[in-house]
Order: sequence, then structure tokens, then C-alpha cells
Amino acid sequence: MNLADKVLVVNDNLPIRTDKPVHSGKVRSVYWLTPEDSARLIKDKGYDVPADAPLAIMVISDRISAFDCVWQGENGLNGVPGKGTALNAISNHWFKLFKEKGLADSHILDIPHPLVWIVQKARPVMIEAIARQYITGSMWRSYTKGEREFCGITIPEGLEKDQKLPELLITPSTKGVLTGLEGVPEADDVNVSRSDIERHVDGFNFSSLSDIDLYEKLLKEGFDVISDALAEHDQIFVDTKFEFGYVNDAAGKEKLIYMDEVGTPDSSRIWDGSSHRDGKIIEQSKEGFRQWLLNHFPDADILLNKNRMEERFALAKDNKLPESVMMDISNTYVGIAEKVIGEKLHISENPKQEIIDILRSEYQLIV
Repeated sequence: MNLADKVLVVNDNLPIRTDKPVHSGKVRSVYWLTPEDSARLIKDKGYDVPADAPLAIMVISDRISAFDCVWQGENGLNGVPGKGTALNAISNHWFKLFKEKGLADSHILDIPHPLVWIVQKARPVMIEAIARQYITGSMWRSYTKGEREFCGITIPEGLEKDQKLPELLITPSTKGVLTGLEGVPEADDVNVSRSDIERHVDGFNFSSLSDIDLYEKLLKEGFDVISDALAEHDQIFVDTKFEFGYVNDAAGKEKLIYMDEVGTPDSSRIWDGSSHRDGKIIEQSKEGFRQWLLNHFPDADILLNKNRMEERFALAKDNKLPESVMMDISNTYVGIAEKVIGEKLHISENPKQEIIDILRSEYQLIV
């Protein structure tokens, strides 16, 4: 089996029993189970959810996305070996740690395979919950343009690129396009302030005003848990994005949970500590790949300017990236995952068949 066969690129064509269309995102695909299968698994597996809760199979791929595009490699290597396994393993580790420390639960109920989660349907909070410990990325770009207010927070003068901020900042943006909210632009991923969210509690899908405090508390506590753990490996947790949602437990009680993924190289910037002390930035996350793309293509504005999306999509479609670049990404993801979980990552030789076999034999979900 060659290297390309070991990556799971297409993850929305598995023969999983479902009566709804498969939702295929840039990286994950979601298969909503039938009510009968959901009820059977809840009963047989003892999941702490209502008996009639909708469940889904979430399958992560090894595709690599950046700047809202999916990128492909030469020699048929259209995914990054080990990437999906690494992302899931890291999230699994942090979600478990959050629960052990009494922070909050996640949407994950079961992990049948390293690339698969069984999840409970959640009502998402319509916020990309971003926390920043250093000034870099989009915040730095805005700062260099003279902007000193970011998500309603005044940023001090005299900061330098990649400098540690005086305190951890919460800088949320919209999740999806929200309409009819005064003062909030009708566009995806636009920055919003705490006062914007307070004015539109229902619009952002919060159950109560007090839950805004709770989400900020869980964001800060989760950030600190990950930051402290990474520091033990001399890694710096620079910034990250969390997502939150609501579910009910078996007794019908609503609770705010972590969802999607947390603390991964896809959702966070992570820097190597020893290099940072020497004045160099060594990315241990997808940001390194993003920077490579910006340096590789002559017109970086295509990747940064949302008014040039057609050109950007064409760029990703028409350019096969060197296999060495895809393997560099693999080494970054697998390397940071093994630091986090403290053991060697097992990467499937034939991931698609493995998933089918286990979902057939242990969950009876294959048609």
C-alpha cells in the first residue's frame, strides 16, 4: 500500500445507515443516525443523554484546509498522513482533561475509531470563541494599520509583533452569517464585542445572559489548562478558537458544553518554546503551513483578500503542492499530538476499511 492509500481524503461516502443527507465540511463529515439507531445505541451503550436524543457519526478526514480552501499534493497525496488521527487524539485528550478538572463536558459520547466520534446533537452558540495570549496574526495586521480597538477591547500602544499581551484577551467572531442583529455585520467570521453579544443574547443562541459569563469562564479555564500542559513540553499556547453549544443530559437538564475540537494545530497557534527564547518563531500548528503558502505564491493578497475568493479557489485547485510539504505538515501534527498524549500515535494502514469494519461489528451501523 502506497502513502496516498493511507490517508482518508473522501469521508462522506461511507456506507453508514442514515436517513438524512451527509454533511461534508472542509475536514469533517457528519452522518445523522436514524431515530431507531440513535435510541438503540443510547440504550445499549448507556450514553448520558435523553432516550430520544439525535446522535451522529462524525468522521474526520486527512484533508488539509487553509484560507478557506482544501489543498492537494503531488503523486496523489491529497491528504496529510496522520493528520485526522492527530487532531482527534489531541481533542480527546483535552476534552478528557477538561472533564476531569470539572470544567464542562463535550459533545463526544464514544470513540469507535481514531478517526471517528459518536456525538450528541448540540444547539451551537453562534460564536467562534477566540482567546489570545500574544499579538500576532489578524490582530497584529489590524494593529499595524493603526487600529487600537479589537472586539471592543482597547489595545495599548507600543506593542511589537509576537509580543505577549498584558492579559489573555477574548476576541470573539461570528459563527456563520447572522442576520437582523443591530451593529453586527451580516457576514461570516466578523469580530464582535462583548456588548454586541449582550445586546443579542438570543441571536447568538445563548439561553441566558449569565451564560455569556459562563462561556468566557470556560474559555479562559480551558485555555489555561492547555497552556499549562503544553508548557511542560516547552510549547507556547499562543491563541486558539473554541466552540460551545447546548445539550441535555439523561435527566433532561440543559448544559453548556465544549464542541467541535479544542487545542489542536488546526484551531490554535502553538510555538516552540526554546526557539522563541532565541527570538525565532517555529510554528507547531497549521500556521506554519499558512505562512508557507503566503511565501510560496507570488501574490499573497489572493490568500488574504476575501474579495478575491474565486482566484483563491482556482489557486488551490490548480496547484499540487510538493509531497515534502505535505510530509512536513504530517510531522508537525503527529509530533505535537505525541507530545500531548504522551505516547506514539497509531496511524491506520487502511482507515476507510477499518472504520467500516468496526461500525459494522460493534455498532451495527453499516448498510
